[in-house]
Amino acid sequence: MRIGQSTDIHRLAEGRKLILGGVEIPFEKGLLGHSDADALTHAVAEAILGALALGDLGHWFPDTDPKWKGVNSQIILKAVADMMRERGYHIGNVDSLVLIEKPKMAPHIQAMRQNFADALGCDISRISVKATRGEGMGFVGRMEGVMAQAVVLLEED
Repeated sequence: MRIGQSTDIHRLAEGRKLILGGVEIPFEKGLLGHSDADALTHAVAEAILGALALGDLGHWFPDTDPKWKGVNSQIILKAVADMMRERGYHIGNVDSLVLIEKPKMAPHIQAMRQNFADALGCDISRISVKATRGEGMGFVGRMEGVMAQAVVLLEED
């Protein structure tokens, strides 16, 4: 088995969609980035790359490549899942956390879990998505940005 972890941070900005875990969430701000800036999906994908010792998302999906401009991050996650399978691994489990002051994530967690399970080709019972607030502290609490973290366990086929 192999373990990987990652953290991703994106700034909140006007005029952008808020997409987390592949779910478009109604809100007045969204995340700023080259792709759809889905920080939660990025953290999960990069944790898998880390478990495989394959570097980071920037290496495989550089923001200098117009191919990735505005791309749905679930496509990136599926590509990383293909890398994982090609190397003889499957998901043992994913534990992820999104730190966001507003809006509430609870109504969207199940859809996020299902999106990850579908992209990674595993049962939803292997996917955990949690959310917490900044309680008014730091960049999360001031609603300047969003942070996401993920830990993955990969098991050999």
